[in-house]
Amino acid sequence: MKQFIDFIPLLLFFLVYKLDPRPVEFAGHAFTLGGIFSATAVLIIASLVVYGAIFATQRRLEKSQWLTLIACLVFGGMTLAFHSETFLKWKAPVVNWLFALAFLGSQFIGDKPLIQRMLGHAVRLPAPIWTRLNIAWIIFFIVCGCANLYVAFTYESFWVDFKVFGSLAMTLVFMLGQGLYLARHLQPMDEPRD
Repeated sequence: MKQFIDFIPLLLFFLVYKLDPRPVEFAGHAFTLGGIFSATAVLIIASLVVYGAIFATQRRLEKSQWLTLIACLVFGGMTLAFHSETFLKWKAPVVNWLFALAFLGSQFIGDKPLIQRMLGHAVRLPAPIWTRLNIAWIIFFIVCGCANLYVAFTYESFWVDFKVFGSLAMTLVFMLGQGLYLARHLQPMDEPRD
């Protein structure tokens, strides 16, 4: 459910982007609905509403949610301020590469790789498997960032579709592969004592 909630702003961005631009009047102000700039405004507003609601109910946001929100505000704000979609095209690659950097940094900082800190409470694996899994996440985020960058600047008419559906498909395929890999190496959790 949490992953779906995180996708709400992106889905709204996609829907507004796909609309044929049309003038709309709201609260005495006229603006255009449809296209990249109104979609970017919707992305920013929806992100503030969604993450604001999560923060209001849970009194916290995860670090990944903070990063996504800040990147949305910075890159989306620059897109609107400079009226250039180039800034928004850099959002997904930069966020993916920051995630890769966080996973890479955890290889050297702290006693556990980041993936073990995230999943260690639910899955028991030998230390070398945690390291391999962490490296797989690093590679995945680097590849996702490069793929988003390549599509955004090479196939401009297709980049929003890829941003929404291509990235989601890459993530699902990676998670499936990760699940198959983990299934071979899972160790039973310790039995709870009475």
